[in-house]
Amino acid sequence: MGILRADRITGLGGANAIKGSVFFNRSASSFLRTDIDDTNYVLGTDDFTLELWHNTPTLDTTNGLIMFGPGGYGYYNSLFHFSGADVQMYISSNGTSWDIASGTKIGERVVNTWHHYALTREGNTFRGFIDGVLGATFTSSGAIRQGSSEFNKNQIIIGHRITTTLGHISNFRYIKGRALYTAAFTPPVGELEVTSDTILLCCQSPSNILQEATGKTLIAEAGGSSNAVSAAENVGPPVASRFTPNSPVGFSTTTDAGSQYGSTFDGFGNFATSTYMVPPAGNTKERFPDFKAVPAASARGLFGGGAQPFDTKLNLIEFITISTTGNAQDFGDLTVARGAIFGCSSNVRGVFAGGASPSAGNTIDFVTISTTGDANDFGDLTTAARNGSGASNSTRGVFALGQAGGYSDSIDFITIFTGGNGLNFGDLTQSRDQLGSCASTTRGLFAGGLITPTPSVNLTNIIDFVTISTTAKATDFGDLLQGGSNGVRRLGGLSNAIRGLFAGGESTGAQSNIISFITMATTGDAQDFGDLSAAVTQADNGASSSVRGVFHLTSPANTTLHYVTINTAGNSTDFGDMTSASTVAGMSNGHGGLG
Repeated sequence: MGILRADRITGLGGANAIKGSVFFNRSASSFLRTDIDDTNYVLGTDDFTLELWHNTPTLDTTNGLIMFGPGGYGYYNSLFHFSGADVQMYISSNGTSWDIASGTKIGERVVNTWHHYALTREGNTFRGFIDGVLGATFTSSGAIRQGSSEFNKNQIIIGHRITTTLGHISNFRYIKGRALYTAAFTPPVGELEVTSDTILLCCQSPSNILQEATGKTLIAEAGGSSNAVSAAENVGPPVASRFTPNSPVGFSTTTDAGSQYGSTFDGFGNFATSTYMVPPAGNTKERFPDFKAVPAASARGLFGGGAQPFDTKLNLIEFITISTTGNAQDFGDLTVARGAIFGCSSNVRGVFAGGASPSAGNTIDFVTISTTGDANDFGDLTTAARNGSGASNSTRGVFALGQAGGYSDSIDFITIFTGGNGLNFGDLTQSRDQLGSCASTTRGLFAGGLITPTPSVNLTNIIDFVTISTTAKATDFGDLLQGGSNGVRRLGGLSNAIRGLFAGGESTGAQSNIISFITMATTGDAQDFGDLSAAVTQADNGASSSVRGVFHLTSPANTTLHYVTINTAGNSTDFGDMTSASTVAGMSNGHGGLG
């Protein structure tokens, strides 16, 4: 029999526990620094890795997150530096100019959102990452300059040059002699640990800002003020906090009560100790999952919601094993019955959003894909919406909202492994609904759609794309094959890591049997893939693995599932049938955005 680990419940020994952070206020002289002149803090020409989690309540232009060497004068090395939403690097080898990197952008940040930042050097190659996405690569043979009369010559400074609130830093780690990240990666899902080449690891404690995992000494500078924080003025030294990366709303900074610290079993009614004897540390509703890719043979697809007939909204969720064939099976129920629904998924969770019940709603709910059971509340969209479309990678989902009080160009985003309300991402290139979508590990694509209430003349063939880890306006990718220049609506999308497929739809009153494909990493117009077995008015977004994709076809009361092999070309083959019809949300735990 398994042993129920008390330390996993209390949060004191959990493998995924991220226990604390350090909050930096708006004082320009409030920061942490290392205490001695140590050559270990000299970057020079060595390989290295710098990484941390950061959450800011505001965007500004003068914050320096991590600095090496000079702290406030001259050509300091600012890693990372902020200019509004942009995350940049300033790196000097000569002390008279930023000759290695001068405002080099590695990506963008969003307020009140945890981001993982990383900078590595491998030989002469520097790489900057945000949330595991490679945002900048540049080369230099120069030795990074350090040494200054300010404080001690060789030191690390955390949270300096602040003119507005910097926010929270958690799990800052400096590794010397090794570039830990050299390509896109999934950010760490638990508290960082000391490795044999770790020089500094700090900002992990909920109660001690000077905690450092390798035994180094840190000093808190408070700009000449006392060590007591003035809450009214928000000045003074950095302060420890329980605001942690696995909780988007933060833990309490004032209490260790059980519901605020350690594991909180919310979002679920109970757990079976016979099958789960070691509960995970952290909040079970918002904990970080294990981002292992799901093998094609075991990848599961979900289809949820719909209407049958149109006025009867459904709360059904059904599932299939993508590598097999056969009729879909009952999974559970949505929190609210609705049609015109859309969704996205990670390798762990499926998320259903929006939909008509009977009018448009803002509900977001989620399920754990590998199990069966009813959906749980996740949060709300920024506005009520229906006929939207979702795309996702292993951490973030983006939703084109579709009909949201009119034809909308708005895109919301969520962090799939947490819970919470949608946030504004940016805009499509064109307002529309009834569009298809798919995703790679870095990109979300949105295709086609209805742009005004007159479908015979007001359709689009546009394919847009966004970079999922950022927030920005969508960019033109190319044009669909379906519908030609007349455009198409109600088409379905799915993908693996290489290809995105779009199927079916309606153009100027004509049903389509076309399947087209694009290469996710490029841009360009869609190309012919093959045909569906019959022309359909609507093909909903499908479920896919790395090998196979399954579309749900609606014409308008058809409940058929059809599959294709994504990396080849050819016509679709019958998979089986579903109970539900009309605008279901399709998703899987093995699609192309998971990596």
